[in-house]
Amino acid sequence: MLVTQVVDELTRLLTQETAHPPAEPVDTAGEARRHALLRLRVLTGVKEAVRHLEDQAAHAAAASGAGYPEIGRAVSMSRQGARRRWPGLITNSTDHSTRRPTHRSS
Repeated sequence: MLVTQVVDELTRLLTQETAHPPAEPVDTAGEARRHALLRLRVLTGVKEAVRHLEDQAAHAAAASGAGYPEIGRAVSMSRQGARRRWPGLITNSTDHSTRRPTHRSS
């Protein structure tokens, strides 16, 4: 998947930028462990950034009139899952997807 490749490349570049060459020779196992932990730290930062961007996009979708069912479908989760992820995102005045027409008697 393209996104996975891009994130992998970004992680590699960020890991290289934050890695400092050792002043003296280090054992290979220790260097591999240090690199793996650094990569894990970078990926955790990427995950947090993506989560923040998802939150912004969900708020923008809600502000544009999307309801929990649409937002849930966009992120491959149920309406209930979207509501749990973003509680209070949709208010009754903005949730057009769950409104039912009012029948008036004459």
